[in-house]
Amino acid sequence: MKTYIKGNYRKSIYTSDRGYVIGIFKVRDTNSETMKDYINKTITFTGYFHDLNEDDTYLFYGEEIEHPRYGFQYQVSEYERVKPEDKDGIIEFFASDLFPGIGEKLATNIVESLGEDTIDKIITDKSVLHLVPELSEKKATKIYDILIKYEEGHLTIVYLSELGFNMKDALSIYNYYKSNTKNVIETNIFKVIDDIEDINFQKVDVISKKFIPIDDKRRIKACIIYVMNLLTFKNGDTNLDYNDILLKVIDYLDIDINDIKEYLDELSLESKIVINNDKYYLKELWDAEENIADRIINLSSLDTTKHKKIDSYINSLEQNYNITYNDKQKEAIIKALENNILIITGGPGTGKTTIIKAIVELYGQINKLDYDALVDRVALLAPTGRASKRMSEATNLPAMTIHRFLKWNKETNSFAVNEYNKDNSHLIIVDEVSMIDINLLDNLLKGLSNNIKLILVGDYNQLPSVGPGQVLKDLIDSDIIDTIHLNLLYRQDENSYITVLAEEIKEDNLSESFLEQKSDYTFLECSGTSIKNNLKKLCEQIYSKGYDYKRVQIMAPMYHGENGIDNLNKELQSIFNPSDPEKREIVYGDVIFRENDKILQLVNMPDENVYNGDIGVIKSIVYANGKNEIHIDFDGIVVKYTPKDFIKIKHGFIISIHKSQGSEFEVVVIPITNSYKRMLYRKLIYTGITRAKKKLILIGEPNAFVYSVHNNNEYMRKTSLLEKVLNKLYNIAK
Repeated sequence: MKTYIKGNYRKSIYTSDRGYVIGIFKVRDTNSETMKDYINKTITFTGYFHDLNEDDTYLFYGEEIEHPRYGFQYQVSEYERVKPEDKDGIIEFFASDLFPGIGEKLATNIVESLGEDTIDKIITDKSVLHLVPELSEKKATKIYDILIKYEEGHLTIVYLSELGFNMKDALSIYNYYKSNTKNVIETNIFKVIDDIEDINFQKVDVISKKFIPIDDKRRIKACIIYVMNLLTFKNGDTNLDYNDILLKVIDYLDIDINDIKEYLDELSLESKIVINNDKYYLKELWDAEENIADRIINLSSLDTTKHKKIDSYINSLEQNYNITYNDKQKEAIIKALENNILIITGGPGTGKTTIIKAIVELYGQINKLDYDALVDRVALLAPTGRASKRMSEATNLPAMTIHRFLKWNKETNSFAVNEYNKDNSHLIIVDEVSMIDINLLDNLLKGLSNNIKLILVGDYNQLPSVGPGQVLKDLIDSDIIDTIHLNLLYRQDENSYITVLAEEIKEDNLSESFLEQKSDYTFLECSGTSIKNNLKKLCEQIYSKGYDYKRVQIMAPMYHGENGIDNLNKELQSIFNPSDPEKREIVYGDVIFRENDKILQLVNMPDENVYNGDIGVIKSIVYANGKNEIHIDFDGIVVKYTPKDFIKIKHGFIISIHKSQGSEFEVVVIPITNSYKRMLYRKLIYTGITRAKKKLILIGEPNAFVYSVHNNNEYMRKTSLLEKVLNKLYNIAK
């Protein structure tokens, strides 16, 4: 049985353009034991609504939640307006502000003449109003028009909900099409995908079968766009081959079709895709590469700014910090201050963070900026919260994620900082650029002024972004941007081996010493079948030495299998956070969440300042009338999760190497086994071991590790950014 509260809307505190409302509601009745304490009291509610009227009575279906910032709220998942049913209620309805000029006397006449089903009678047949004494034709028409408009939106929302759309989607559809909603749905339902954000092909396709044949052209074209999106994000490509698209479309549609060229041509004419040299692009990815190429060429062509006393500034900085920059580092610092765009690339321990700190400090000195002015003119950015936090700690300046800098709106999936509302910073430094996909870089460049100084920092040899593109690689390979390659290793401990091993992996020149014990490195040999038990013993030793979850991170290439992340997380939970009568637990599927568990965030939640890849710990679990909550502490930011949010988190005792990007840990442990073979390749292993700052432990089969180092057969992404940059340069040169 669905729980509800019944009562009256009082006012809105906040209303978004898409119908999201935070408001006040007077509770009159409920079937929820928890909510009975609130009868005849006002509460805060949230949800998506078409229209709310103070004169109406509503049924809100949903659940009570405790928002970490705003306290107790009733979260509405669906609602319905309760029509007045008794004579007095209907009179009050017609005498309300909804019907200006009617008044209580005329309202009474209407109800006395037409009876208790007055509203339905008028909607069905306007002429029944002629039965009301002293009611003019003008007022009869007004009553009818208001009533139809009043009912239309609500009935359309109900219609969409009954088809299978949730309240948010139904509201978005109605707000876009208004009175034309039913016509669009029943004649060309796939138009919804083009016009409305976040309504996908799969959802619409299920509903579409009620209205159009499965081999309808509109369905096939919509499926092509859906498939192209799937393929680009699955493989990271920005362009696709015809056969790849065809095979996936056939697989999904399950209809007799062996040629989709005519549909692709139509999509091209409709500017939904771009076809160029037998390559097929989603229009937004084509445009993103075009924009990035244009902006990069423009920044590279601007005159440099020379600073006469730059050497003395650097010498002064060396004395102040008792540091000596090598020639490459000095070159990077000077070019960062003189050029309009620069790339700095290098592996771990090559001094990238040291250079960022020097650039920021010298920029302030050269331009005679105090702290506040420096904060105003310099933006330090990274794709993840953890990476931005490292920048802030190194420079003593604020740093933030790119999404936060661009003021990303989760609800509309748009950026407030854009080509029409540019940021006014003068110097932008972006770290971990290898993680940035083509769309994010495109949006970042759109939000920056034309005379910006832009410094891109990253490791050429790390894994590429999760999303489409390989922007750092393509930009470096283009040779259009001055690029400083850092290769001199810095470690406080002369016997450090982690950075040496990283270089050997990068150069595919692994020495036999990788099996030898080092001060910061150990390879524990064991068979694949004994990895789990040996890993548990190792973790018991680590735990007994006082290492907490922040200082140690275990990571692996794969989620499934005996040695996969999902299985090992359960095993490691028993080591790092065993069951205890004093610790509360929640069972979610086959996972047990327990107080003090280490947790990995899986999606961006900018409203909570928590992002995909962030790691926290379960601070507490709250049992509340069957609506359990998990409170997770992310370095001082406590976020509350209800059961519908549990899909956004998983255990973080062991995480994927992909999820570790942008992070560093004191101790890193990586199991290596032949059962991972299809995921073992050089760039993945390089990324994993370079997350370790002080200690790296590999455990498993040496031949699997050797295989991963020699295997450079990673999937080569199909991108066109490099080609576009070179073509535009060639055309300029002509």
